[in-house]
Amino acid sequence: MPLSELQQVRLAKVARLREQGHDPYPTTAERTHTAAAALEAFTVAETAEPSGLDADGNLAEPVTVVGRIVAQRQMGKSLFMPVEDGSGRLQLYLRKNDLGDEPFEDVLRLYDLGDFVQATGQLFRTRTGEVSLRVTAIRMLSKALNAPPEKWHGLTDVETRYRRRYADLLSNDEVRQVFVARARIVSALRRELDGRGYLEVETPTLQPLYGGAAARPFTTRHNALDQTFYLRIADELYLKRLIVGGYERVYEICKDFRNEGIDRFHSPEFTMLEFYQAYADYTDMMGIVESLIVAATVAVHGEPRFGWRGQTIEMSAPWPRKTLRQAIIDGCGVDYVDHSEQPSLLAAARAAGADVATDTVWPKIVDELLKQFVRPHIVQPVILYDYPVALSPLAKRRPDDPTHAERFQPFFCGGEIGNAFTELNDPLDQLARFRAQDQDKAAGDDEAMPIDADYVNALMYGMPPTGGVGIGIDRLAMVLTDQDTLRDVVLFPALRNLPADQDPVGRTISDLDPVAEGLIPQV
Repeated sequence: MPLSELQQVRLAKVARLREQGHDPYPTTAERTHTAAAALEAFTVAETAEPSGLDADGNLAEPVTVVGRIVAQRQMGKSLFMPVEDGSGRLQLYLRKNDLGDEPFEDVLRLYDLGDFVQATGQLFRTRTGEVSLRVTAIRMLSKALNAPPEKWHGLTDVETRYRRRYADLLSNDEVRQVFVARARIVSALRRELDGRGYLEVETPTLQPLYGGAAARPFTTRHNALDQTFYLRIADELYLKRLIVGGYERVYEICKDFRNEGIDRFHSPEFTMLEFYQAYADYTDMMGIVESLIVAATVAVHGEPRFGWRGQTIEMSAPWPRKTLRQAIIDGCGVDYVDHSEQPSLLAAARAAGADVATDTVWPKIVDELLKQFVRPHIVQPVILYDYPVALSPLAKRRPDDPTHAERFQPFFCGGEIGNAFTELNDPLDQLARFRAQDQDKAAGDDEAMPIDADYVNALMYGMPPTGGVGIGIDRLAMVLTDQDTLRDVVLFPALRNLPADQDPVGRTISDLDPVAEGLIPQV
């Protein structure tokens, strides 16, 4: 597939710039002001007493700005050309009398929407009241070969938006703002934990044994070591090793990987915050989780509440609390305590309308009851706590009820945002839980954890009472920005490859040989 007619036209302009001795892709740029700083400088000078403008209403000091051309409008011997940088937009005003005949004609013939330019001149206010830069010099910084997406409608095809995120960001300002909000969320979480005395650490992404969650791993091979490694499904077991080693408060914000299906709430690659605190239990961690999520909400919305699906979500602490058992009873009428064996619980779940496969193990049935009858109906924040031990292989048992573990999850807006325990620190109990997981794996649960002998050995050195929490950054960002799916808050989400004959970009680029076609100099 050849380049499009538009791309060919723009390529010809690249060649023309080179013929004139102008590099269409120079190595350096100069800038005295961002667009926002230039506007502010003019406003300050305009309102100063005495005025900081000259007799003609210009800011005397020359200003140099850079940015992408986002519009062009010619009026006789004048050209209005707004440019955007990371701070905002500033209108360039180019006149043939100021630039000269040939440079002005070059801008008309060789400069297009999407090009990056550098412009120098004086700031003034037009007759319509818009602060603009009267350009005395302009040069190309980067010639765009693709035209930007259509201005008014933007890039609307969902599949294309995910595959060509750069074009999505270029054309949709609201998308850019979503990722600004995501960055603010992460910064707010860091500030809150740093302020509480937590130490940020890094643990391995490639692990010789996966663990810390119920999930299937991605597997890879390390050639030099001749050994199988796994992309981590969680960093939990390594962080708790650090508690054993003497740190009292640690956290990590990292990528986890799970070899599972993709839907609104799940992605094979996702970002997690996990933090652990010695001498704390799950009730202590409930308060910290509330504070963290409130801080993230305020960072995005300026207050501890936000709009979601037309409703106001009130995040102020404390949140209501309910046991998982009671939540499931309220949701579907099934009391899993009355059904201690898999066949009995399976029958009760199906009678309540649950879609559960026959070979589903007992703890997974409980989890399905939560997912199908409770989670979708939660809108305002709530903490569900006290989960069955069989569903919580890394959490400590309740002293008054050994069938349940000290575990909780925060929920709001139809999803769980995290997972937390009073961490199991009894090495023999942990080993027994690992063995139970091993039996579940043999029974068909391919997400059950393997036995991690080294982690059990670490616990044998002694781990103090500890509270631990994991919070899904992607899910939190998705909810706080009112997006429909995790893909809307992940810059470059995982997607199935297009067949070669359906990928016009790949076909165009792969068939183009810039050196052979004389489009760039041969070195």
